[in-house]
Amino acid sequence: MKKVILLSLLLCASGVGRADTIKVDKFKYAGPFPLTDPFMVDTVDVNSKPYSVSGLVDRPVKKRNAKDVTSASLPHYDGGKALNNLSFKLNNTGYGTGTIKVEGISGDYAVFIDGKKNFGGTLALNPATHDVDIQYISSPESADSISVTVISDKDGMIMVSEADSRFYTIEDVLHGKRISSVSLSPDGKYMILSYTTTRAGGQSDYTYRLVNVADGSTRAEFDHYVGWLPKTTKLYYEKRGVDGRQLMLLDPVTNASEVWVDNIPEGGFVISPDESYLLYTMVEEGPAEDPAVYQVINPEDRQRGWRNRVNVAKYDISTGVMQPLTFGYHNAYPSDISADGRYVLLQVMENRFTKRPTSLTSIYRLDVNTLKSDVLVDKDGFVGNATFSPDGKQVMITGTPEAFDGIGNTLPAGVIPNMTENEIFLMDIDTKIVRCLTKEFDPSVSRAAWSNVDGNIYFAAEDKDSVNLFCLNPSTMRISQLPVPEEVINSFSLAETSPLLAAYGVSSSNSQRLYTFDTKNGKITLKEDLSADILDGVKLGECRTWTFKNDRGDTIYGRYILPPDFDPAKKYPIIVNYYGGCSPTSRNFESRYPHHAYAAQGYVVLVLQPSGATGFGQEFASRHVNTAGEGPAQDIIQGTKQFVAEHPWVDAEKIGCIGASYGGFMTQYLQTLTDIFAAAISHAGISDHTSYWGEGYWGYSYSEVSMADSYPWTRKDLYVDRSPLYNADKIHTPILFLHGDADMNVPFGESIQMFTALQLLGRETAFVAVKDQEHHITNYDKRLKWQNTIFAWFAKYLKDDPTWWNALYPPKSL
Repeated sequence: MKKVILLSLLLCASGVGRADTIKVDKFKYAGPFPLTDPFMVDTVDVNSKPYSVSGLVDRPVKKRNAKDVTSASLPHYDGGKALNNLSFKLNNTGYGTGTIKVEGISGDYAVFIDGKKNFGGTLALNPATHDVDIQYISSPESADSISVTVISDKDGMIMVSEADSRFYTIEDVLHGKRISSVSLSPDGKYMILSYTTTRAGGQSDYTYRLVNVADGSTRAEFDHYVGWLPKTTKLYYEKRGVDGRQLMLLDPVTNASEVWVDNIPEGGFVISPDESYLLYTMVEEGPAEDPAVYQVINPEDRQRGWRNRVNVAKYDISTGVMQPLTFGYHNAYPSDISADGRYVLLQVMENRFTKRPTSLTSIYRLDVNTLKSDVLVDKDGFVGNATFSPDGKQVMITGTPEAFDGIGNTLPAGVIPNMTENEIFLMDIDTKIVRCLTKEFDPSVSRAAWSNVDGNIYFAAEDKDSVNLFCLNPSTMRISQLPVPEEVINSFSLAETSPLLAAYGVSSSNSQRLYTFDTKNGKITLKEDLSADILDGVKLGECRTWTFKNDRGDTIYGRYILPPDFDPAKKYPIIVNYYGGCSPTSRNFESRYPHHAYAAQGYVVLVLQPSGATGFGQEFASRHVNTAGEGPAQDIIQGTKQFVAEHPWVDAEKIGCIGASYGGFMTQYLQTLTDIFAAAISHAGISDHTSYWGEGYWGYSYSEVSMADSYPWTRKDLYVDRSPLYNADKIHTPILFLHGDADMNVPFGESIQMFTALQLLGRETAFVAVKDQEHHITNYDKRLKWQNTIFAWFAKYLKDDPTWWNALYPPKSL
């Protein structure tokens, strides 16, 4: 190898300046690792090449027990040839280029950046903390004295870090092990945890772990789905036997397995609580059309599989008889089964396109023995899931404030509730009397379960920008919050016969943790801390809560995240983020826009919860309805101005904003109202309420939420006057449009037409399409480039450095 190599490195692109030279003289040293020549069967290999020790430097060694050394004090090994490793870290919060100059090593060596060998060519790395390894071969006669120099093309662009910590990046969001689900055994003694583990490159593994709750020990691991029988503490899983599909049972105590049911039908099923039958959802394909020239029956018919219909059947385990329970052309879904297995709650769906709501739900209680049915809810478009009480005499139903003729509505006449705000209703089956149990409760219910042990209802709810767990006594209607120490509960599970709940979640500054909660004595126990591994060595900036009063006297909630090495004497660019649907931008650590990854690049991140978000009460959420952004936009503008005025370390000339879906619309709409932003990003944003209403798969049905009882032919003020497209000439902020070209939620054309308008107006704009991606960018490689595109756009306009953007999208003479 050459004695001197030049490496291109990632450098901080905070501004234009003179070149900077930094001499590295402190390292971590691992070694020496003695090398011995192999037994020489021949003098040359199959390619007629003699043996060379140089190839041993091509793979970084494990750096256990590394010690501190300087460039002038390299260890010397007299026992023969040895492999040695020197390492150090580079910190940078932006993108750039530079070189590393390595001199003084007499033997063979190689240089690695983040574990990848550099061959001396151009190398571009993203903002992060980077590991640099110099691996070399020494000999007793060599007198190595290394000289390492980092040369950046701009002053202050790069720093050599002596700390063990590193910056948080998008790779930390994508890589590692995450809990996908938790399920307690009926007796609460065991639980099944499912995991998704994603490695660099995007490959994912899916595993299931059987855990003893008492001591946390692993009883078994599986690479396939396993679940609990409803009342027996045994696991079941599927297997292909000689005669077809089998259900196997496994005893968690002995790990012994046995065949439970042989040759069961294909299809999805749930096991009845008494374990006597399997309840199947049977999908029947609808009538096909000529794929070349085809009829669209109604707006829903554009969706793949809409013509298919679902019916329900009972498979008797003892006899093997499959009994159809429903028949017809309306979809019928099972919602719950009574504890004795006798009754099934069925939800039958139908469309009605001439009146809001256009989708109606009927709920039936069906006797699986006699097939006699009892109508509980008749064509109510505002109800959701239904669940039996433990004694089967009542039904818990989730729904919007307008369900059951608005008995849960707290708003004055003429004010339409937000259809994504959810309440809990309770129906007595005999009398059909319905009560709303959460009418005066501000958080919005997301998932509820009824405990067989204490008769209480446990539920998760959007509580401002958190998702908390609550306990509801259906008799007294008293609601109390469970003290599970996470800000966003991802999921929870109740044991059937034990006072135990298991839940996992995240907070604004940590990843997943799993807990058990004793519902009888209130004891909370941390069972697994995945965050400790995910964030090992990561330095995060501080997350602080911030609120302000808007012009209407409302308290608007928010939070902000500071850069990890925050210095109040400096000025920082700021990025403002806001909700994309009706749910608030939660304190989820690993969201679509991972706020700490932005902060690590030197931005202050401000998250605001403007009017219209759920989780703050019905009145607040109703401001999303028939406003087309008016009100929420003013909250964002006023909040941004006030935050900047209150915090002198924010650069008022370098404010960016970003949002997706409704948040993408909001990004565009904001630029028609204000010039405070220096850069804006709209992902899958609505530019024209009318075209979105008619063309989006769910455009007209989402408009039942946001434009309730309003239509393009009745409310020009909403559909036209407040559409960014019709106000494009007011926009002067540089806007980046991002969109998956397979998006059927917010059609691709919503970005195309706005981009076209700004191009014709001669405004600064860019449009980046993501091939074959829908509303969310989920493909691993595409998400990485999508995220880097966002980073690069902000760097261009908030840091005055187009280097990264030009590297991703080189200027073209077209």
